[in-house]
Amino acid sequence: MSKALEEFFRTILPEDHILMEEPMERHTTFRVGGPAACFITVDTREQLAKVFSYLQKTGWDFFVVGNGSNLLVSDKGYRGVIVRLGEDFKQIRVNQDRLIAGAGAILAAAAQAAQQEGLTGLEFAAGIPGTLGGAVRMNAGAYGGEMAQIVNSVEVMGMDGEILQLDRETMEFGYRTSAIKNRPYVVLSAEMKLKRGDREDIARLMQELAGKRREKQPLEYPSAGSTFKRPEGYFAGKLIMDAGLRGKSCGGAQISEKHCGFIINKGNATAADVARLIRETVETVQDKFGVTLEPEVIFLGDFSG
Repeated sequence: MSKALEEFFRTILPEDHILMEEPMERHTTFRVGGPAACFITVDTREQLAKVFSYLQKTGWDFFVVGNGSNLLVSDKGYRGVIVRLGEDFKQIRVNQDRLIAGAGAILAAAAQAAQQEGLTGLEFAAGIPGTLGGAVRMNAGAYGGEMAQIVNSVEVMGMDGEILQLDRETMEFGYRTSAIKNRPYVVLSAEMKLKRGDREDIARLMQELAGKRREKQPLEYPSAGSTFKRPEGYFAGKLIMDAGLRGKSCGGAQISEKHCGFIINKGNATAADVARLIRETVETVQDKFGVTLEPEVIFLGDFSG
């Protein structure tokens, strides 16, 4: 079956865009994860529509990945197709006070482009390591800013290849969620409405936020950023610290001593180590404080056993 899959992809994609049994540790910021049965990079909308059509007909599981910054892939791998958005989806352009970026554009690059054009409103995103598509899908945010505040419209593709324009209201943004999170749409691009500002002031704020990140977050280790969503009325990191879990380890995975909201890979962690530490952290905080922590991390593959 995988041979037929590979042969089909060869009819629409360059050979170097098709990787069989590709280790996912190369494509996640946790730097863990077993092999994907097939890992492809699509550069155009036409290619993407053909890929979706084929996957729908054949019933293969698939997952669209950005920078892998919010993803934990099982050590057993993923027995489906990983779809990465390539060149056409990385474009960033500015039209007056609007910044239009493809879903594959790194969020930090979009923030940099806004700064160079003297546009303010995207500074909060300068240190978020993910892509625009993932950021829109989960309404990413930091330091008081979030995508919901600036997204004007989102272009998505359905599994039938149809392209739709969704406005801000249709997106139903909420805390780390949106209307498309549980619907069969893939983000293609988004238009963000920003404001005119002073380039130097914008750069200064970005540097200030970058300094705060370096000071407070364990950026020197592989991680998926904040591991847990913020429970209403609480801060996840403080709950974890107050539960006495600072520095707790499972194999090579550790709750950061610098910021308890982060689980880090100390260098030799497995996905199973990370998953177990997440599970034990949730259980301990629930037992001690009656608060249920919900992971921000997406689990992909088989984590049983």
